Amino acid sequence: MFNTISMIGLGYIGLPTATLFASRRKKVIGVDVNQHAVDTINQGKIHIVEPDLDMLVQAAVASGYLRATTVPEPADAFLIAVPTPFTDGHKPDLSCVRAAAQAIAPVLRKDNLVILESTSPVGTTEKLARWLAEARPDLTFPQQAGEAADVQIAYCPERVLPGRVVHELVDNDRVIGGMTRAATFMAATLYKIFVRGDLIATNVRTAEMCKLAENSFRDVNIAFANELSMICDRLDIDVHELIRLANRHPRVNILQPGAGVGGHCIAVDPWFIVDQTPEEARLIRTAREVNDRKIAWVLEKVGQVAAAGPGSVKIACLGLAYKADVDDLRESPALSIVQALADSFPGCLAVVEPHIDILPESLREKGVAKMELKESLEWATVVVTLVGHRQFKSICFDHYDDTCIVDVAGIRKNQA
Repeated sequence: MFNTISMIGLGYIGLPTATLFASRRKKVIGVDVNQHAVDTINQGKIHIVEPDLDMLVQAAVASGYLRATTVPEPADAFLIAVPTPFTDGHKPDLSCVRAAAQAIAPVLRKDNLVILESTSPVGTTEKLARWLAEARPDLTFPQQAGEAADVQIAYCPERVLPGRVVHELVDNDRVIGGMTRAATFMAATLYKIFVRGDLIATNVRTAEMCKLAENSFRDVNIAFANELSMICDRLDIDVHELIRLANRHPRVNILQPGAGVGGHCIAVDPWFIVDQTPEEARLIRTAREVNDRKIAWVLEKVGQVAAAGPGSVKIACLGLAYKADVDDLRESPALSIVQALADSFPGCLAVVEPHIDILPESLREKGVAKMELKESLEWATVVVTLVGHRQFKSICFDHYDDTCIVDVAGIRKNQA
């Protein structure tokens, strides 16, 4: 049924997904607007950091099962994994989904399947179906012909952890919401090519909401930990010791606090719910505000420590990614903190980020230096741990008695 598969979007989800289909000897055409990404993939290399993915891409390209291009081509199934950010005021931006629809519409044909994987507000898949119908009046779609539609459409979000994407795409359960029963069946048949987890059928709106609910649940739990850390700081209590003790309760599992919440999912998805149901989503909104507030709190703490220290200030920030051991800077609270500190302490700021080679241009323009870990620790008068990268956990902070430590990531406390 599916001999040729088209993957629209070759980022952190699209490229691993395309590669797994190719590893099962399916012809995969990857499509991305980024020419550099396309060229890199066609050389058998990757433009992102993800364990095991480089070897899989190299093998898939060398065997001829994976090829990248900037223009969609005919296929049996089209999977869309493009960004769905928000605009000012936390309004969902579906322009990339609409652009993907417009790009694939000319090459659609009867018996095709289109699956939206991008995390989206409820109702987005139905909008996708309308956009495709407007562009291809010669074909029928589920909202027009139901089970008998020429092109079937479904929604199937990913559930993966950066750093374990390849493993989790294969082993995690998938929720599949088809606009029709035929769409759900076709999508399940497609994913069975490489997914070992359960494929669970539901309707399209429930599938969309499921992904939003999962990430909002996590956001609320992180917000509790972050709020607890600010409360404990005010009351002169070690939050990490407190959490260790509280978690000895058999039904308590408090997460670790950090610099906020980043990444394209947890920092974004709850706003999709708030935007559609602002009166009802009060807890979800508050959790988002608490996690965003943590950035300002960190800046206040660093400012206080810097003001209290003697002489000139030199600040080393450890970590720039949105979470440990990845290179992903999307919605990173660490990046936001460093950008603000660069404005407050011009020429006095260095960053250690082992997972990227070059700092973002926005930081380079502000004179922020990129340093190796050992060099930064010897240079700085203030060290701010923003991300718990594995490399940072070996630091012996006792060797730097004259350095002020703002341990946002809990590295020092969790070494005890």
